[in-house]
Amino acid sequence: MKKTITVLAALAVCATAATAQDLPQPVKARQGQFNILALNLGVLGGMAKGAVEYDAEAAQAAADNIAAVASLHQAAMWTEGTDNMSIDGTRAQPVIWEQMDDFNSKWEDLGTAATEMASAAGTGQEALGPMLGKVGGACKACHDTYRAPE
Repeated sequence: MKKTITVLAALAVCATAATAQDLPQPVKARQGQFNILALNLGVLGGMAKGAVEYDAEAAQAAADNIAAVASLHQAAMWTEGTDNMSIDGTRAQPVIWEQMDDFNSKWEDLGTAATEMASAAGTGQEALGPMLGKVGGACKACHDTYRAPE
């Protein structure tokens, strides 16, 4: 149970909320994708820790949503000048644009983990914890490098 809660805490770092209506579209889009990830990870996390009854169909739908978001091409969402030093309302650090290849690699790692989760989510509650751990690890790797603290 403690490990599941730790994984869920790591997954929560993937999510951000839009803080202003006047943000540039790329920022709104990427924050939107993180909100979709958070919503669906919450569904799976609740099932994994037993707080919500496991439902194979709902688990599969949530995992498929995560895989779909993780498969989105990111270039349009990460335009230069949309970092936290240029505008308020984002925590994206300028280093993203200096290390875009590494950032993209980390996003691909999330996609790989999400695809694995989508393959297993509908097979039973016991499959969720390990798969959430992989997705959470991929999120955390990106978050720790590229997102400014609150």
